[in-house]
Amino acid sequence: MEYGKNIQNRLKRIEGQIKGVLKMIEQGKDCREVVTQLSAARNAIDRTMGGIVSTNLEQCVRENVEKGEGTEHLVKEAVELLIKSR
Repeated sequence: MEYGKNIQNRLKRIEGQIKGVLKMIEQGKDCREVVTQLSAARNAIDRTMGGIVSTNLEQCVRENVEKGEGTEHLVKEAVELLIKSR
């Protein structure tokens, strides 16, 4: 599967967020500030996973439609994957 620049850029931003959190910890920043930044990183990761699953689902559905195959199981798998990730 090809993920594209959008996903890569999101992951690079998340990487920057995590590095920022590490710096905050090294500087002894307040717990609330650290947790707020970790929560933001987690939300960004969740959105990125959703984007990856969505893109993959779209590609798989197109392929199955072209082959004349059903797509219900693909949707179910995608939903289960998102649920499992939480």
